[in-house]
Parts: sequence; C-alpha cells; structure tokens
Amino acid sequence: MLFSELGLGPDVLRAIEDKGYTQPTPIQEQAIPCVLQRRDVLGCAQTGTGKTASFTLPMIDILASGRARARMPRSLILEPTRELAAQVSESFETYGKYHKLSMALLIGGETFTEQVKKLDRGVDVLIATPGRLIDLFERGNIMLNDIKVFVIDEADRMLDMGFIPDIERIVSKLPKNRQTLFFSATMPPEIRRLADAFLTQPLEISVAPPASPAETVTQALALVHEMDKRKALRHLLQTEDVKNAFIFCNRKRDIAVLQKSLERHGFNVGALHGDMVQSKRTETLERFKQGEISLLVCSDVAARGIDVQGLSHVFNFDVPLTPDDYVHRIGRTGRAGKQGRAFMLATPDDTKLVGAITRLIKREIPMIAIDGLETAEFGEEDGSSRGRGRGRGGRGAKPDSRSEARPPRGGREERPPREEAAAPREERPVREERPVREERSARDDRPVREERQPRESLAAAESRRSNEPRRDRDRDRRRRRDDDDDDVPVIGFGDHMPAFMLRSARPRPSSEASTEEG
Repeated sequence: MLFSELGLGPDVLRAIEDKGYTQPTPIQEQAIPCVLQRRDVLGCAQTGTGKTASFTLPMIDILASGRARARMPRSLILEPTRELAAQVSESFETYGKYHKLSMALLIGGETFTEQVKKLDRGVDVLIATPGRLIDLFERGNIMLNDIKVFVIDEADRMLDMGFIPDIERIVSKLPKNRQTLFFSATMPPEIRRLADAFLTQPLEISVAPPASPAETVTQALALVHEMDKRKALRHLLQTEDVKNAFIFCNRKRDIAVLQKSLERHGFNVGALHGDMVQSKRTETLERFKQGEISLLVCSDVAARGIDVQGLSHVFNFDVPLTPDDYVHRIGRTGRAGKQGRAFMLATPDDTKLVGAITRLIKREIPMIAIDGLETAEFGEEDGSSRGRGRGRGGRGAKPDSRSEARPPRGGREERPPREEAAAPREERPVREERPVREERSARDDRPVREERQPRESLAAAESRRSNEPRRDRDRDRRRRRDDDDDDVPVIGFGDHMPAFMLRSARPRPSSEASTEEG
C-alpha cells in the first residue's frame, strides 16, 4: 500500500514525497485511516515502527480547517521527555510545511516568557510535557476547553516516570467531546485501565508482539568481569565499524566517569542525561545528529522515541534493570529497514537480569568473546555467581592464603585454647612486686604507698576529706607561721577566713597603757 491510498490530503502527500517515503509502516497503514475517521485509537507498537507519523500526518489534515484562539489550543500531544516532545515538533514542521498551522512546544528547562507569548497568539498544535503544562495551567496562561484532538504518546514510559497522576488531572480539564489517540510500546494492566478510562469505543491496533526487538538488529552479548568492562567496550569500538552509537548506562554518575575514560583514550564522545540543563541537552543531541559527536554516553532518557538517522550501533554498558528497556534501547538502531548492531556487556552478577531479557524476547542472545579478556561464567538465577575475577578484593576475586584459612560461612571454626588460659591458676608465674621507694617527698611527709589500694567509694572519699586537713590549707598555715616573727594570736574567724582579711593584734607596752590611764 502507498501513502496516497490512505486518504491524506495533497499537501501532506507532497511533504511525504519530499522526505522520500512512499510506503507506510504497518502501524501507519492501520492507524492513519482510523484517525481521519475521527475515531479513538489504542495503538500498541514497538519503538522504531513509525508511531509518530501515524498521528501527526492525519492531525495535520484534520486541523487544516479552523482557527485557534488565544490561550486555547486546538490539539494537545503529551510526551514523557523533552527530547521526544522536540522530535514530535520537528515532525510537524517537516510534514506541515505546506500548511499554515501554528505550533507551541512547552517543555521544562526554558523560560516561560516565550512560551506564554506563543500561547497568547493562539496555537493549533500544542506539544508539552505534563509538568510544564500543569505549571502554565495553574498560572492561568492556558485553557484546555477547546481541545479537539488529544494524544498520549509513550504511555508506558509515562507510567515508569510517575506521570500518570498528572495525566489524569490534565484529562479532567479536557472537554468530553474530543478525539483521543493512545499509543504505547507495551500494554501492562495499568495502561489498559487508563485506556479504558480515557477512550470511547477505541479501535485497538497491535502490529507487533509486545516487547519484540526488530529483526533488523543483530544482537550480541559479552560476559566479562566488572573490572574489564571499559576495556571490553574500547575493544568493540575499535574493532566494529562504528559510524555513530549510543552507549547506555543505568546510573547518571557512571555516565560522566565513562565519558572521561573514553575521552582519555581518544574517542569523540558526548554525554546526555536528565540532570543536564535543557539547552545543553538540546545542543549535545543536535551535535550528535550533525555528526560532530560520534559516541553518546546516555541514560534511558535517550531510549525512547529519539530518531537518529543511520545509527549504526547501540552498546549496553550496563544491563538494563527492566527487560522492556533493553528492547527500547536497541530499537534506536536498525530503523526504517536499515541494519543495526547491538552489544551488551554483562557480568556474573547480571545473571538474573539477562535471564529476564531472554525470557521476554523469547530467544537467547548470542555470546561473543573479547580478545585478550577472560570470559566470565553466568551465576545462578538466585543471584550467586560462578564467575571468578582476577582482581584482588574485587567482585569474584580469587582467594589467597589468608582467605583459604578462614572458616566456611556455615559455622565458626573452634579456636584452640590458649596455653596460659589452660594452665592451672596456681601454676601461673607470680609477678614480682616492685621495690618500695625509700625516698621521701620534699613537700609531702606522707610515706609512699607500697602497693596500690583498691579504689574507694565516693561516700568514703567525702568522709575522708572532711576528717583530714586539706593539703592547700596546711600549706597556707605553714607559710603564715614562717612569715610571723613571733607567735601572735589571731583575731577573727580563724581558719575559715581568707588570708587577706586576717590581721595580727600585738599587746601594747605597759608604759603606754599607764600614761593613757593617767
């Protein structure tokens, strides 16, 4: 079947011919006529099958007649990521170049000012991520009561990213009389429930088995030790005819580490993940599409919907945590009937994850060996691994002489009793007593203790201090006694008064006393 047989208008067909397309994909062949008939559609197809064009092409024809009002868009397309939203906007610009439809892209990471200006002028097509759309709605910059066509793209990805509550809130603001198009790569029960709630008597279209990789992608698996993963990746990059490639990591912090490692070895590489500012993400992706960067180390933000023409390779540096992500990752290559190659680096600890992937795709991934590296062994499904590494202290390290002497995990090894502890108490050598010091302290006349007495209690210490004279008080008494010329009685409160308040009272001579009396 040709595009001209699907019922599209002449201007859209001319734009399709300019792109060089003549035959639609299976999802396009079934979905486009239904959308033109204004029916709700529930489409399930794998990534890379042309889902974007299956709703953008008929929407252009539907919206060709009519005019948008300020802050009241006529159609709404929700995308889970900024990159997907930008790619859909590019599709509208490409296929709608012979129409005069206005379009606005509402994504995070950009200022509100320009986006609000476009909404004020009125837009026919609004492409947005859920978070930014809710922000503008709460600010009063947009009204959703004039939506004629509503599209939810990559619904299963929306579920993974936690956007379902936001989507339900957005749908509650839409008019009841609308056309809803629902597209997803997989159809889990939660997505099925949402489809039943959002769609009215939809036409369900499924063109490929759920989570089935494209036949145009050649897959391979290399089982290596954790310490050899970077070396294995470099070997594949050097031996394969890599024109451009995505290198997927599970964690964002590993992306920067791997990027710097590849740069040190002379590779032309960039990075892409969700923590980057939007301007940097857009610039990096555009440089990759233009060929300025040949390798892109990225997270799963690039695993859905991003269409790079002629992507030759995909490398899974980390085994995906969910098997569906494996299908989406390798779906970036082998698109539009072209051949692609996908490699995955696994370690013995990834046995369970690899097993889940093979069960999902219902086939074994061919194993390959990396020259110069030891091939590891898969472990058990319960997580224990039979692989043996070569690095000391690393994962699966070989035991050394010290580790061989350790007891098994099942129980503790009984230690031999110490000879000293086994000897009878009376046979222990008696410690010699220290000789008693005969020297006397010059300032303290107390005898030196011959042996250490047991520590006395707090009450006993207080009683002893109250009965014995204080050392500093005796010192003051001796000092005052030495300073006096003769024994003069002290008038005052005695020892309880401070030294500066004490004064001496000397008896007056008898001659002076008699003179005064006379």
